[in-house]
Amino acid sequence: MRKIILNLAVSLDGYIEGPKGEVDWCLTDQDYGMGAFFDNADAIFMGRKSYNMIDGMPSPFGDKQIYVFTDSPFMVPNDDIIAIGSRNFLKDVQAIVEQPGQNIWLFGGAGLLSSFIKHKLIAEFILSVHPVVLGGGKPLFSDVREKLDLMLMGSETFSTGLIQLRYVIKPKFDLSMLDQQLSSLN
Repeated sequence: MRKIILNLAVSLDGYIEGPKGEVDWCLTDQDYGMGAFFDNADAIFMGRKSYNMIDGMPSPFGDKQIYVFTDSPFMVPNDDIIAIGSRNFLKDVQAIVEQPGQNIWLFGGAGLLSSFIKHKLIAEFILSVHPVVLGGGKPLFSDVREKLDLMLMGSETFSTGLIQLRYVIKPKFDLSMLDQQLSSLN
């Protein structure tokens, strides 16, 4: 089964966009592992607002299948883009994940991220923390209603001060299962 991986840039104070929607603070002077990540993904999930930010620009996504999550009327410009509405959100996402293929990049935005967290659909979190404090903007986590325990799987520090963190959702430890296993040993 394919994995959904969140991979995005965040400021040190937790914003994914500046106060006016700007992303010019993101470091682009080197690859930061994106080439290898990109090679292992064949689909991209993004919200409508994220799509609107890149619409009309040359696609940075090459031949990747793009899924745009939206509840607004949306004219699909070509076969590389599939619109997904909220009516069958879980069913549609599950069907995509079960298709053969590589990883799926959860590209953004904050609203879509909240929905994926709520339904526990993200297999891995890759956060590239940029050495900048924006003081305001769009927060990475805006509508998360319950605690989500994460387990650090690795980190990488770059010469520019960018730190890339890799997390998975921490597995729940079920004490009743442990009790059953221990009693079966006696």
